[in-house]
Amino acid sequence: MTAADRVYQIIRKRILDGQYPAGCYVRETAIGQELELSRTPIREALRRLVSDGWVEAIPHHGAQVVSWTQRDVEEVFELRVLLEPQVARRAASRIEPGELDELESLAGRMEALCRDEGEGAIEEIAILNDDYHARLMAAAGSPRLQRLLETIVQVPVSRRSYHHYTREELSGSMHHHRELLRALAAGDGEWAASVMRAHLLAARAAQMRFAACVEEPKIARGVAASTCGPA
Repeated sequence: MTAADRVYQIIRKRILDGQYPAGCYVRETAIGQELELSRTPIREALRRLVSDGWVEAIPHHGAQVVSWTQRDVEEVFELRVLLEPQVARRAASRIEPGELDELESLAGRMEALCRDEGEGAIEEIAILNDDYHARLMAAAGSPRLQRLLETIVQVPVSRRSYHHYTREELSGSMHHHRELLRALAAGDGEWAASVMRAHLLAARAAQMRFAACVEEPKIARGVAASTCGPA
């Protein structure tokens, strides 16, 4: 792992954990002093974080953690619920045996990680889940749908939802993955679309619960954009 990779992982984890809340500035100087690194790997890590949607570059101010309100999250999931069932519906009539095998493998790896109490298990599940949905999109064979979803779905939203699932919600998500595979294997587009819709509605409920928890205290305190460390 390079120094930039390490900085990227540390900052992303702090965002997920709430140590760097929405609106706070991630200061190069403070990170450099803490980790005893030069600015070069820190700037590289911050560029990656901007590219992945975790922070945004504010001219003359620095890197600010992206703010996601309850309304923002709800709107994203409303659009996903409209579009992604169509992805599943199309995939059911187009998926190749090799693509189905790849999805089966990803589902199995996620299920194994659900039994793992290790610190990185949830993050790995989130990464595999992204891959699962990306491969399903590829199987659907619709560049237009793919472009639409790429402008809507932000990695931080999907990643955060898994970090705040209860054990029951996590188990339910794995069940949806398996049921979707059965629908795809049967070539049943309506079944596949129905499972995807249930999957997204469950994810929305988990994410909205978390969004409510973090937004209410912020509103109550009247907190403006905070700063993560000295300038």
